[in-house]
This record gives sequence, structure tokens and C-alpha cells, in this order.
Amino acid sequence: MNAREFVIDTEPTPNDVQYLEDRLYEFNTSVTGITDGAYLAIFVRDEQNRIVAGICGNTWGECCEIRQFWVEESRRKQGLGTELFEAAEQEARRRGCTRMLLMTFSFQAPAFYARHGFEVLAVVDDHPRGHRNFLLRKYLNALS
Repeated sequence: MNAREFVIDTEPTPNDVQYLEDRLYEFNTSVTGITDGAYLAIFVRDEQNRIVAGICGNTWGECCEIRQFWVEESRRKQGLGTELFEAAEQEARRRGCTRMLLMTFSFQAPAFYARHGFEVLAVVDDHPRGHRNFLLRKYLNALS
């Protein structure tokens, strides 16, 4: 058996990460036959073109998975997060998605997601230490 060299990289290049994502997507589509995968990203920029809020994820197989959702602290509690999330939901519906999935920590925004119709599917205690990690789902209504 050949010796393998494992390279631990704490700062992988975006191209290397994209390579892995592409190979996994190729495998998933070859097994399922579902080829409608696409990134979903919506940003809010200020007058200097600086990102002050954003939501990113992907859609695939009638599901929208949110990976990142952030609003600059000074702009929170003003409705921007709700507007941004509603825009993502609308785009997910336009793409034919019937549900959304996301993960959030207990110190992030579980109450925000509960107010927007998400239900808890799973909880990982002590991740990170002293906190909880929630897997959440929301069923989406069809576009009117």
C-alpha cells in the first residue's frame, strides 16, 4: 500500500474549496439525477459599496439551504434582516423550493427564525462548548 500524504490547510484557497464542492455536486447529481443546483446570494450595500447585510446558500432539489446570514450590528432590530430573509424566501420559491434548511447557534438568532416559521429538527448540545447548535426547517408556500 502506498503511503499517503495528508496536507492540513488552515487557510485553503477558494479554488480548492470550490473544487471539492464541484466534485460533491457532480456525485450528488449523478446519483439523484437532480441538476438544478444554484448558489443563492443577496447582499445589502451602503453608499460606499460596503456589505452591511447578506444571506448566502444554495438551492437544489426543491430545498433552499442557508449557510450564512448576517446583518451589521448597527443595522439590527430595524427590519433589515426580516426584509433580507423574505427576499431569500421569495427567490427560493421562484426556484421551486418547498422548504428551507439552516443551522444556527443558541447565541445567534434562534428566536428570529422561530418568529419566521422555522421549526427545530435537531439540537446538538455543547457545540460549541456551553452552547447549542440547532438544525431548523421551514416549509415554503407556493408563489401566489
